[in-house]
Amino acid sequence: MRIQLYLINLESEFQHVTDSVPGELAVRRHYFISDSLDDLNRLEKRLENRGVLRSQIRVLSKDDAGVESREHLHNIESILKYDVVHGTMFGALAGAALAIATLAIGEYTNLSSSYTWTPFIFLAVVLFGFSTWFGGYHGIQIPHKDFRKFETVLNQGKHVFFVDIDMEQELMLEEVTSLYPELEKAGTGSSAPRWVVVGQGKAIDIATNTFP
Repeated sequence: MRIQLYLINLESEFQHVTDSVPGELAVRRHYFISDSLDDLNRLEKRLENRGVLRSQIRVLSKDDAGVESREHLHNIESILKYDVVHGTMFGALAGAALAIATLAIGEYTNLSSSYTWTPFIFLAVVLFGFSTWFGGYHGIQIPHKDFRKFETVLNQGKHVFFVDIDMEQELMLEEVTSLYPELEKAGTGSSAPRWVVVGQGKAIDIATNTFP
């Protein structure tokens, strides 16, 4: 019953988000570096009090236990720290190309007439599956492309704090971060669309309220 209620509420909120959030509203990711998780914990609390959603804020750190022990900090999901998604997609594309080439060989050499299509289809499936797996396996061994530039500071024991902010929140972010003079600005980057960020926040809130 709770699962059904969760799905109903989630569908309702998703419709509300897609209707109310402008699709072209620019969202930019701001990166900051700090050597204090306590400072970042206080910073996130201030941002949440100013209306920033939890889903807009993440911490990248080698000290996962330290991040989890802070009330307001949210560690980035482990799978997103690495290039798994990009590697898997690249592997799948390569596998699809190999599978198509295999079937094309069977078609244009007339070997399929002699040996049936079974070995060609089987080989195509194997090539696609192996390439997809290998792409993901390779991706999980290297940092995500957006986070590679932070490897040095992470290895020094520092932490990367990033916030996905739309244009109307830029001044507020500048105001709040100015209260932490030891916080180091580390540039900006691309972010998920606004409706995705807001939708994630709504899903978290509904799950928390439905399954306390």
